[in-house]
Amino acid sequence: MKVVVVAPHPDDETLGCGGTLLKHRDQGDEINWLIMTYLAEESGYSAAQRTKRNQEIKAVKKAYQFHEVVELNLATTKLDIMPTRDLTLKIREVFEKLQPEVVYLPFPNDGHSDHLKTFSVIYNCAKTFRFPFVKKILAMETISETEFAPQNNAVFSPNFFVDITKYIDKKLEIMRKYESEIGERPMPRSLENIRALATYRGSTANCMYAESFMILKEIW
Repeated sequence: MKVVVVAPHPDDETLGCGGTLLKHRDQGDEINWLIMTYLAEESGYSAAQRTKRNQEIKAVKKAYQFHEVVELNLATTKLDIMPTRDLTLKIREVFEKLQPEVVYLPFPNDGHSDHLKTFSVIYNCAKTFRFPFVKKILAMETISETEFAPQNNAVFSPNFFVDITKYIDKKLEIMRKYESEIGERPMPRSLENIRALATYRGSTANCMYAESFMILKEIW
């Protein structure tokens, strides 16, 4: 299968489905990474921060052995003010090139405007009459964003679980490459918290560690 994970920011792919991507790869699937944003100078990021992030992306790409990495290089925290039509055209071009069968997206009510815009545009782009090759779309649980979904809207309620017991240590090893993003407990993106969530989801799926998703569309 051809798989694409859509990350509003680098690290979302690992937080949301790092173990699942490794499992796809081991099963012979083609895994691809679409990164929506970058640390733009106009958003207040220094040259040193941008260099560091580029190094992190390069290291993560090598660790997963992605077939292809596409960077749209849109300014972080500014997707919500970008014209939807312009963003849609960029996404359509990527999908026509990669032709993914399985798509992993951020949860539609994540607590970040970049995640909200990413979901909205890509989910609408993936209509079956436009891209009939897309057979399955799943919303992933991105720790530090998904748990902050507004309570008056739909909250994350997983109905699909992936046993990542074999891959949890590799997932955490890859996450360590994002030195600028991980922190100490009780910071959500601590290694301990990432493992704890995988433990909790694993208890639901009757395994040691799991990642959870919401199936939004499946054609079989």
